[in-house]
Amino acid sequence: MKEPEFGYARAADGAYIGYEVIGDGPIDLVWQVDWPGNIDMERDSDLGRAWLEELSTFGRVILHDRRGVGLSSRNVELPNLETTASDLLTVLDAVGAERPVLTGIFSTGATNILLAATRPERVRAVVWIEPTPRFAWAPDYPWGRTRADLDAEFEVLDRWGTLDYGRDLIADENARGNPLPDTDAVWFAKASRNACTPDVARGLSEIWYETDVRGVLAAVSVPMLFLFKPGAEVAAQNEYVASLAPQAEVRHIPGGTWTVEDMEAGAKEVRAFVGAPPRSADLDTVLSTVLFTDIVDSTARQAALGDHRWKDVVQRHHAVVRDALERWHGVENDTAGDGFYATFDGPARAVRCALEVTERVRGLDVEVRAGVHTGECELIDGKHGGLTVSIGARVASQAGPSAVLVSQTVKDLTAGSGFTFEDAGEHELKGVPDVWRLYRVAG
Repeated sequence: MKEPEFGYARAADGAYIGYEVIGDGPIDLVWQVDWPGNIDMERDSDLGRAWLEELSTFGRVILHDRRGVGLSSRNVELPNLETTASDLLTVLDAVGAERPVLTGIFSTGATNILLAATRPERVRAVVWIEPTPRFAWAPDYPWGRTRADLDAEFEVLDRWGTLDYGRDLIADENARGNPLPDTDAVWFAKASRNACTPDVARGLSEIWYETDVRGVLAAVSVPMLFLFKPGAEVAAQNEYVASLAPQAEVRHIPGGTWTVEDMEAGAKEVRAFVGAPPRSADLDTVLSTVLFTDIVDSTARQAALGDHRWKDVVQRHHAVVRDALERWHGVENDTAGDGFYATFDGPARAVRCALEVTERVRGLDVEVRAGVHTGECELIDGKHGGLTVSIGARVASQAGPSAVLVSQTVKDLTAGSGFTFEDAGEHELKGVPDVWRLYRVAG
């Protein structure tokens, strides 16, 4: 395998994202390095080398380190899912990859899923090895790790970068039915200390523990391939994950663990999957975050101020909202009276926009309420519509003065964004099936 070409892509906020390009095949393939990762270390692992060598026989393989780890900027805030997707786009632009196949393993596939759902025109297909849409245990996800498991992992992270850490990691994988050779302990120790420091490893673990992309899988319109290892212990989990994305092809690599031969076989499955001409992305639907805002008690305020003064307040209110939308890259879809409906590519930007608006309009002696929801939207004459939009409007209607309410999906997708959420209880949303748990954004 030839020495990769290395470069830095600079994100909009100035962070540098280190990337490598291997091979020059006709198909662009992104490989998301396993957590926490260092792209310089991938070829030092037998499994990583086998995977990359096989992929590079038919594609141009693009790797990068997420911000905060490896060869990327370290003096930055740890990235949430939205930021990792944005950084990936920055890398794709830097290397001229217009529509690559996105591949990842375990949790690294979450970024690929979000990008494919929100920007299908930039993604040819998605391949996810051992897809793990959620890390934490939940009543409807009994395969996840409990908080006690995470606390135990944190104790292991205290030995991060040492040979003892490598041995602990192998012991944990062996206990989970994924046997690894003891000689890998040296590689894991070296890879971990070349990826980041223990505090960063802990922070990334917390972010992933709070992340859940199950609600996004059905919104992916590009071709998807799930590669599983069969086995009685994981059969139910595999079946459940596959049910969340019925549009995905599912293939199994025989054997109880991943060997060099298995990695080569998996890469050959990718070759077969992308060998046929890709079908065009269905752009009739797209994953979006919707934001609704409106002025609280607007009729009473209008009566108190009179039409002329009220008109001035509304115009200044509109200017505030539009300024915030521009800052956070929101798209105004509709304005009715004193309310706004906007869409965003990412949920964190929508929440930040809502918080800014609720704070700034207080200077106009009015208060607004806001609601944020993420889901699959229908594109109708170039505008977003469908049930997701209706849910966003209903979420906003439940908010009090100067409050920003979000759905469970938004909370799950913004882990690591620095938000604090207060449980606002379960609500029946008018005209919307089921009971919805909502959260109030604190501060």
